Amino acid sequence: MELTPITYLIVCPLIMLAGFVDSVAGGGGLISLPAYYLAGLPPYLAAGTNKLSAGLGTIAASGRYLSGGKVAGWVALLAALGALPGSWLGTTVQLHIPENVVRIMMVCVIPVVAVVVLGRKGGLERQVTLPRRTELLLSLLIGLVVGFYDGLVGPGTGTFLILLFTLVLGMDTVRASGTAKLVNLASNVAAFITYAVAGDVLYALAIPAAACAIVGNVLGANMTMKRGTGFIRRMLLVVLALLLAKMVWDVVS
Repeated sequence: MELTPITYLIVCPLIMLAGFVDSVAGGGGLISLPAYYLAGLPPYLAAGTNKLSAGLGTIAASGRYLSGGKVAGWVALLAALGALPGSWLGTTVQLHIPENVVRIMMVCVIPVVAVVVLGRKGGLERQVTLPRRTELLLSLLIGLVVGFYDGLVGPGTGTFLILLFTLVLGMDTVRASGTAKLVNLASNVAAFITYAVAGDVLYALAIPAAACAIVGNVLGANMTMKRGTGFIRRMLLVVLALLLAKMVWDVVS
């Protein structure tokens, strides 16, 4: 594929914005993948190129959260381990049911999630005291459930991780965002390897886009740690609105 200056002008600013959003509330793929499509990349090449740029951006955000002490390491590890079989199962199910069935289900579910977020006026956090073993088992289960969603649907995986880490495990939203980054990173690496082996990565575009993703992710992580719960809550609602719009569009188009 021929790359022109216009290609970079379309992709790079949107990838920076996607990295910013993703590092705060997840859902960056709702911006980055359409950016690659807008630049004329076919679906598989867009997906593979996006995995490299998004993955490097996620590494940057993860590093920033780790250095700030905003990652629950064991929770992230077990959620990532649970996400692997969950994603496989979700992908398997997705191959055997009509696409619109899943999309219609999500159109019904997303407004309910948004109502939950809006309804918690004091923020998403709640006081939860769990035995260590229970917390780790729930982490594995969250990874399994969200991994299933990732394989079945895909967009918004990081957003649902943040919501479950806060509402089920009682994490503060900043730590939940940081922990979700590491889980996302595991899935990004696995997916990137698959695309790279198949030759579906446009490195000449992915590398400069990754530089923009890194800038966006670091800015977003810094803003999250500075602004805290209220900022994350607002960004979660923005991502849920984008996700709902995408699902509705997919159903009617």
